[in-house]
Amino acid sequence: MTDTASDEVGPPDAEAGRRRGSRWGLRRRILFTFTLGSTLLAVLLAVTTYGLSRSNVIQQREGTSIDAAKRNAQAVQASLRGPALTVQPALDALDSFGVQRALVWYGGEWSPGNGRYQETALPQSLVDRVIEDAVPSRMVVDVDGEPNVVVGWPLANDGAYFEFFSLTEVDSTLSSVRLSLYLAGLITIVLGIAAGTIAARRAVRPVAEAAQAAKSIAGGKLETRLEPSGDPDLGVLASSFNDMAEALQQRIERDGRFASDVSHELRSPLMTLSASIEVIEGRRHEMPERAQAAVDLLRSDVARFRTLVEDLLEISRFDAGAVRLHLEELLVSQFVRQAIGVSSLPETVMTTTARAERMLISGDRRRLARAVANLIDNARIHGGGDARVSVSVPGPEDHEADRIRIVVEDSGPGVPVDERRLIFERFARGGGAGRRSGNDGSGLGLALVAEHVRLHRGEVWVESRPDGRDGARFVIELPAEEVSDE
Repeated sequence: MTDTASDEVGPPDAEAGRRRGSRWGLRRRILFTFTLGSTLLAVLLAVTTYGLSRSNVIQQREGTSIDAAKRNAQAVQASLRGPALTVQPALDALDSFGVQRALVWYGGEWSPGNGRYQETALPQSLVDRVIEDAVPSRMVVDVDGEPNVVVGWPLANDGAYFEFFSLTEVDSTLSSVRLSLYLAGLITIVLGIAAGTIAARRAVRPVAEAAQAAKSIAGGKLETRLEPSGDPDLGVLASSFNDMAEALQQRIERDGRFASDVSHELRSPLMTLSASIEVIEGRRHEMPERAQAAVDLLRSDVARFRTLVEDLLEISRFDAGAVRLHLEELLVSQFVRQAIGVSSLPETVMTTTARAERMLISGDRRRLARAVANLIDNARIHGGGDARVSVSVPGPEDHEADRIRIVVEDSGPGVPVDERRLIFERFARGGGAGRRSGNDGSGLGLALVAEHVRLHRGEVWVESRPDGRDGARFVIELPAEEVSDE
């Protein structure tokens, strides 16, 4: 035995599965929709609430400022009516009220209060409107980086009163409102994500149940049905699915009974034909050469007929669910050698690895041997009569082994990529099958291989040879475990 090293190639649909996985599923789309909706709603509510709050707070502050400025202006006006007709009594009155941010225009001069709030801080447009037009006005100004509402109030005798009101408290209030809105928006988004997760699970659950039921039916459990739902929309889905499953079950059972009945009916004439050929073979020496050639052809067709009937009976057992596995522990390499020895090409070369010699599987000896023999027969019929078998463990040497691969290679024309799944169907006759030489076989050999491997929770596929030469490479992958050398 020689160890072989080659690039391991996975099942052909692995890349397709990765491509499908890169797309967003229904659950992710629902979750994304809820998240986007909750985010937009939180932003909209936050912007609207902040705008309304800011407008109300500023309006209240301006109203309070106007009322205060009006009262203080009236006090100043009352002070200016005294006999002195000077501003000082008015300033003293403002100081007694605690007003520090006021300016008084009287007699063509400015009388300031607090040093920071001079006439230079007043917008000229506001001064002109209050002094020249004698119209009470207000305006928001910035004094040394501090926002203020300045209110101007005209006085008698060509005077005017201006007072500044800080908006710092308003900004602090609005900052608190913004922080509250940020937290509320964050909570809204989190609740939206939670609601989306729950909704996605509830929405996907019926689809997942239908997918699981379909998978069970595909696995041979034809009696699988969906539970009726009180939801009118989901009820239609469950009812339609169950009707489809019922029709499919009846059709498969009917076809299975037909195949089984036909196979049983054919066995009697087949036995008669086989017995008759044996009788004729006994008098072969009395026949002319052309008759002997005809007997050889008849014997060959009867043998092919017998194989077809046996395969049909086996397939009918799969369809009827009557297959029962007789499991036993098998050392893979040793088992494959025995299977090759009883195949149609007992001299087939087999290669293995030291690690594969330690791999153990739990399987039905007869059915797995039949699968290996069918692949060897396929190589003999369609691959130019040349077959090579190898047993190996997929993956790197340092990882824990839980799978084993049995590979059968031939030197035939190979199988086109678009027909590699088709050839495992019953009676498949694709273009590749027509190009592969030979006309023997029942058309059920590879279908039986797929059924036997599936019963053992394994996979089977065909691919090109890794060395680039012409030919097909059939791979059986089965669950296995590695036994110690002790």
